[in-house]
Amino acid sequence: MPYIMVDVEADGPIPGDYSMICFGAIIVEPELNRTFYGQLKPISEKFIPEALAVSGFSREDCLAFDAPPAVMEAFREWIAANCKGRPIFIADNNGFDWQFINWYFHHFLGENPFGFSSQNLGSLYKGLKKDVFVNFKHLRRTAHTHHPVDDARGNAEALLQMKEMGLSIRFA
Repeated sequence: MPYIMVDVEADGPIPGDYSMICFGAIIVEPELNRTFYGQLKPISEKFIPEALAVSGFSREDCLAFDAPPAVMEAFREWIAANCKGRPIFIADNNGFDWQFINWYFHHFLGENPFGFSSQNLGSLYKGLKKDVFVNFKHLRRTAHTHHPVDDARGNAEALLQMKEMGLSIRFA
């Protein structure tokens, strides 16, 4: 069961009303060399300029991105080509990232290859340290740039560090 670290950038707080602008994913393994990056054309006229600004793209940039069904199909194919067994979705903020990936998969492809659950990286660290007030972000090596592949890579680095600290986790 491979872990796939995912990071999403969006132009608002919820899928459907707002759009996932881009996302990145990385297979969590020591090499951290299997990545996916998708840029998606908006699905809604609505967007929050401050939310969109985090991604570094303008609305005009986004309008030229790929159609969401094609991106989600490419992501599904990438997952199938890179994973044996059911993949495990993990993210820094899985409440945010999961909702977009799950909605887009179901809305455009009718199914989500991750199933119906996700894991939260911060919660794993809190459990490992037995302290709900600690934060894992100092374990990242890659800068948090809001490019979703960079951010997913940094979070995957943190998960690998947690394994070194004693977290019982298997990467397939």
